Amino acid sequence: MPKRKRSGGDVSVGRDKTVKLKRGKGRKVSSRRWLERQLNDPYVAEAKRRGYRSRAAFKLIELDEKFRFLAKSNRVVDLGAAPGGWTQVVLDAVGPKGTVVAIDLTPIEPIGDAVILTGDVRDADTEDQLYHALGGRADLVLSDMAASATGHAPTDHLRIVGLIETALDFAEAVLTPGGTFVAKVLQGGTERDLLARLKREFAKVSHAKPDASRKESAEMYVIAAGYRGDANSTEN
Repeated sequence: MPKRKRSGGDVSVGRDKTVKLKRGKGRKVSSRRWLERQLNDPYVAEAKRRGYRSRAAFKLIELDEKFRFLAKSNRVVDLGAAPGGWTQVVLDAVGPKGTVVAIDLTPIEPIGDAVILTGDVRDADTEDQLYHALGGRADLVLSDMAASATGHAPTDHLRIVGLIETALDFAEAVLTPGGTFVAKVLQGGTERDLLARLKREFAKVSHAKPDASRKESAEMYVIAAGYRGDANSTEN
């Protein structure tokens, strides 16, 4: 049973007896498999017990335990935040001293003191709203954005790469020098050109796949710390 330490106590995730669903009339095989996976996923059960809106909360907890970026951040932006699991973790970490802005195309139910923005990160209006909400530049930009799958591997790959580039564009526009960017990427790391860009813009670039990320998933995360920025990034 793996145990994870964080502020607020131990995070223990165990595994109960496997649940098998009977073939329901009108239920697709894919739907049955998804339900079985959810019912047998210890992170789903633990997220429900702790009040997290998604199991993805544990991915961020694990990443932060390894790279310690939340404790150094007062102004945090969560891209692709719906339903809000990562935002909940960030709020717990930064406390009342911090400002957390969650952005998604999908409306998000209120989460504590977080500022919720519904919009596209590529829109200038969204960026303007963010600056107003943060009161300055961000110390940390998180992105757990995911593209809807088409089933065509080359197309899905391009969509995911496009999302990462969009998140990085946004991060470079709003991060303060020394800031950190954390984003979902593909198994094996980032694309060569994108990785080169990250290494130019940040002092240290690492990759990690948290235990909470399903083994069959091709996702992993890039953690880029020490944003170099430019002369214009020194504004408040």
